[in-house]
Formats: sequence, C-alpha cells, structure tokens
Amino acid sequence: MKRRIALALGAAIFAAAAGTAGAQEFPNRPVKFVVGYSAGGPTDVIARIVAQDIQTSLGWSVIVENKPGANGNIGTEFVARSPADGYTLIVNTLSHNVNAILQAGKVKYDPEKDFEPVTLAAALPQVLVTGPASSMNTMADVVKAAKAQPGAISYGSAGIGGSAHLAAELLEQRAGVKLNHVPFKGNAPALTEVMAGRVDLIFYPMIGVADRVNAKQLKALAVTTRQRHPDYPGVPTMAEAGFPGFEDYVGPVGFLAPAGTPEPALSRLSAAIRASLAKPAVQEKLRALGAVVVASSPAEYRTWLRDDYARWAKLIKDADVKAE
Repeated sequence: MKRRIALALGAAIFAAAAGTAGAQEFPNRPVKFVVGYSAGGPTDVIARIVAQDIQTSLGWSVIVENKPGANGNIGTEFVARSPADGYTLIVNTLSHNVNAILQAGKVKYDPEKDFEPVTLAAALPQVLVTGPASSMNTMADVVKAAKAQPGAISYGSAGIGGSAHLAAELLEQRAGVKLNHVPFKGNAPALTEVMAGRVDLIFYPMIGVADRVNAKQLKALAVTTRQRHPDYPGVPTMAEAGFPGFEDYVGPVGFLAPAGTPEPALSRLSAAIRASLAKPAVQEKLRALGAVVVASSPAEYRTWLRDDYARWAKLIKDADVKAE
C-alpha cells in the first residue's frame, strides 16, 4: 500500500512539474495578433505598437496578420476556429458584440462562449464635430435645430452599426430628436463631407481631428470621454452638455483568445500586453492616436464585454437599428 501511495504521489509531482514546465515554455513559437481590418487603421496600428514592444522587451516573436472583411467578421470567425493554445488572438473592436447583435444567426461565432478575454487594451472615444460654417456651436444648438426641423440635420458615418452611426442613434434616443443618417464607405469620406458643409455632423474617432479643429476646418462640439480631453480643453464632455452615459459607449480595442485556451497561456499573454501598455512611451503613442489606455485584467474584461453587449443590444432594439 505504501509503495502504491509513493508511486502515485511521485506521478502527481511529476505531472505538476511537467505542467509547470509546459506553462513556462509558452510561447515557444510566434504569437499571432489577428486584425479584422486593413493595415493602417487604428486597430491595426495599436496592435503593431503592442506587438513591437513585446518583441523588443520580452524577445517573443509576435506577428500582426490582417484579415479584413465583413466589418471584422472574417478575422473574428478565423480566431474562433483556431486552436485554443494561446498562439492566435483576435484584436477585437466594437464590431465583436455589435455584429453578433445585428446579425444574430448569421455570424459564425458567439461573442462570449467562443472566446477567452485577455485584456481590454484601450478605448477609442469620439468627438462630435461640424463644419466651420455651421451655425451650430454647442450641443444645445444641435438639439434645438433638430427639434425645429425633425430629420433635417444630417450626420455621417462609415455605415450601419459603426461607431458614428450608433453614437448618433444614442443621441436621438437621449435627446428625443430625429436626425438624417448619411452612410459612407468609411469615416474619412464622411468627415470630408462634414468639412465641406454638405453633411452637418459626425461622431468621429479622435485620431487627427484636433489638427483640423485647430486649423479651423472643423468645430468640435463635445467629446465622449469621462473628463475633458487634453486635446480639446475648451470642449465640454457629452455629460457636461446634458447627456451623461456616452462615456460608456466606447470603441474597444481588446485582445481575445479562442475558448478553452489554457489559463497559464492567458495569464502570460495578459501580463505581457498589460506590461507593454504600462510603459510611458507606448502610452504616448496610443494617446497620439486618440486612444485611452485601459489595460484590464481578463476577469475585468469579461465583465466589461458582458455589460457592453447589454448596452448595445438595448440601444439597437430601442432605436430599431437593422443590419444592411
């Protein structure tokens, strides 16, 4: 009996040691960050900043692979079907939850069940802008004009279900107004039309907008950050303008692994990415992109994603938003 117990104990110790060694070996080949959009966009740039820092500081081999198409669905579905070994992550955005809501039964992934959260790296707030010749200078002006002529005030977006579209739908709900949605094939052409005065408004990611505001090509009416943004010190938050809660409806840039990824791998990935995000040099690069660093734990990100899904599901239902 004693011999059997000793053998069993020895086997358990050996297994534990082997498991520890296996966890310590991760990663022993390249880690892939999959971006569901073309190279050069905010999500891609953030992924590459983090990947480069991890490679430099930890010596890991990290590859950023772009799989654009279907508003991020192609990349997301690819990662959902990838081996759950920690070597393939999706750099997720707003579309992760929104696509699953708008296209229920059509997307080939469950936004919660098919993924393990790693970290919410950053949030991408927006600034509401209008053209320089617009008579609207404040949120009060926007609401007044929209109530005076329902449907006459137009706003641009990159399409149905995008951040600009949903932010405007939220404004309609909170202000009790009706606006005119003018979708484009991207945020950039929509912004061009706003600057030209052919479209009245757009909720735009903060990337590069401050320069245009300073050059008098745009007027900033409000920001969706919790506090005033340093790039727009004289511009009120949406909460200050009378519309609290916009700070919760942000565009996330996070990292998710396939469901079933071993906890040791998740922990190492989360620690590596969060350590990168803690560096002042990385934070300054992200701030220049208009991003707000979050660097949440996996558990915190899981809770955030569940709350985010509920927020968007309610707004999409209340506003009766339909997929294209």
